[in-house]
Amino acid sequence: MLVVDDGSADDTAEQARVAGARVLSLRPNRGKGAALKAGFLEALSGAVDSHWSAILTLDGDGQHDPAEAPAVLAAWTASGADLVVGARDYKQMPPVRWFTNNLSKLLFSWAVGEKIPDNQSGYRLRTRRVVEADLSSTEQGFAFEVEEIAICVGRGYKLAWVPIRTIYGTETSDIKPWSHFVSFMRVTRRARRRARQERRAISTRSGP
Repeated sequence: MLVVDDGSADDTAEQARVAGARVLSLRPNRGKGAALKAGFLEALSGAVDSHWSAILTLDGDGQHDPAEAPAVLAAWTASGADLVVGARDYKQMPPVRWFTNNLSKLLFSWAVGEKIPDNQSGYRLRTRRVVEADLSSTEQGFAFEVEEIAICVGRGYKLAWVPIRTIYGTETSDIKPWSHFVSFMRVTRRARRRARQERRAISTRSGP
């Protein structure tokens, strides 16, 4: 168990250590993509476990239920996918998020040429080759996980989806849905370009 503490101002790191987790603390806050990459590098170094086949990640904001991890693992075992994503039920989201997330989902699916049920869920299981491919991403924030899907689609890696609970607490989110959507449009353009680059690279390697 590895906890990446990305600049938390509370006692997250200490509580994780007390619970028995290995903690990687980043200062200052670097963004979700940078935090994931830091965790991946730690795992690839063998510091946590040198014999792993996949990494299961959950966000630390309370929106992911750890009790659903067995379902994600079962989906991986059954499908043999390189990337398993926990797909949320958009109907359970607040109205504005429901609208912007559904529109984002449709646009992103068009951009990469494949139906993508949930492009921003952080509840994921990645095989080692996906983790290694992710290191080439320069995205530092939420766009990292969006580009991850584009990389997998472009390389022809198998994707699988498993339903997970949609959890929203009473706390106020720092995310502004409409400005987030505008940012996502720019991310989608970059992801479309990345998927095309990956397809071209594979085509070149398997050429005549």
